[in-house]
Amino acid sequence: MEPPNGQSTSTTDAQIITEVLDGIYSDSGRANPYPLYARLRELGPVVTAPDGTVLISGYAEQKAFLQDHRLTKHPGRRLAAAGWPDWRDRPSLALMFESMLFLNPPEHTRLRRMVSAAFTPSRVERMRPVVEQITTDLLDALPRGTVNFVEDFALPMPIAVVAALLGVPSDDWPMFQSLARDWTLVLDDVSPATVERADKAAVEMGEVFTRLAKDRAKQPRDDMMSVIVAAQGDDKLTGRELVTMAALLLVAGFETSSGLLSKGLVALLRHPEQAARLRDEPELAVSAAEELIRYDSPIQLVPNRTAEEDMEVAGVKLAARQPVIAVIGAGNRDPKVFTRPEELILDRQEAAPLSFGGGVHYCLGAPLARIETQVALPAVLRKFPDIKLAGQPVPRAGHVISGLLKLPISI
Repeated sequence: MEPPNGQSTSTTDAQIITEVLDGIYSDSGRANPYPLYARLRELGPVVTAPDGTVLISGYAEQKAFLQDHRLTKHPGRRLAAAGWPDWRDRPSLALMFESMLFLNPPEHTRLRRMVSAAFTPSRVERMRPVVEQITTDLLDALPRGTVNFVEDFALPMPIAVVAALLGVPSDDWPMFQSLARDWTLVLDDVSPATVERADKAAVEMGEVFTRLAKDRAKQPRDDMMSVIVAAQGDDKLTGRELVTMAALLLVAGFETSSGLLSKGLVALLRHPEQAARLRDEPELAVSAAEELIRYDSPIQLVPNRTAEEDMEVAGVKLAARQPVIAVIGAGNRDPKVFTRPEELILDRQEAAPLSFGGGVHYCLGAPLARIETQVALPAVLRKFPDIKLAGQPVPRAGHVISGLLKLPISI
């Protein structure tokens, strides 16, 4: 495989790249990967790892790669190499890796077109009062003292929002929190024990969504499931596609938002002067949400993109089947694009963060995640003016979705 621009990677650079990758996948790296990203950027915006994988840390280069539809996804290859040649027979693997998230055009284009009506700006904006009410109810229910912000707010809040958007009955919202958590483990870990656990969650979610789809086919309502069931034209979603789509939308709107809310609160509490501004200046909510999305992205890596033939992107030569990883967390702090990128500046007016991807795979739920952030974090700061960290945050296992398991706070 040819390194970027035809240049070889020196032994010293290869050692640094290996050390950085080992660090990123360690517990300490998950807690704070940014010094590692800085080392990676020092080698250049695009480098090649010893195994041939291309790592992109520069903002401009990432944007070009994310928007290039010639880079495709082939999860079956990775799953087969990991010992799952029959992965389509496992409920959790089929539900995840046959979803729109891992498909390429034209299959991806067809499915995205069918659900895009559920994410029009007007429909998503109509969810703002729902987000506000759910936020108020959850904050009112928090006991004074020390609480785990993740379990008590950052998980149930986005689950409730996206479940309400889908039309899932409110009695089922708590159940989906544990089911979604168990299922998404396969994004990072496909060990037999994890797949077994995820399979149970996938089966149960599938049963719930199948019942809900049948109900909406008979009695449509003003919710996303009704829109999906009534997907336009003769080329309707199959039953399996419908369940897969509903499950993906639930999880995509839950895990990333949970990480954004919990990590965003940590950033604010570690920058009390910025937290005070957000508490006192409601007009900062929109720019603050963008800055928090940039500062500590809920998506740190976009892996598993592959060049299927020799090609060149942004001046970088790729060989056929050469894998590419966009290190989003590094691009979002590229000093060529962002002034003082290591600082949290809530009124920053610079380039948009790359946290929601780009091109055909740009996150459909990005507008909803923005609304949740704009509403929830200022509300937390206003509700609890004396809020403080009460211990060290505990990172969520995994590397694609970056979030927290525990965030002890005193309120």
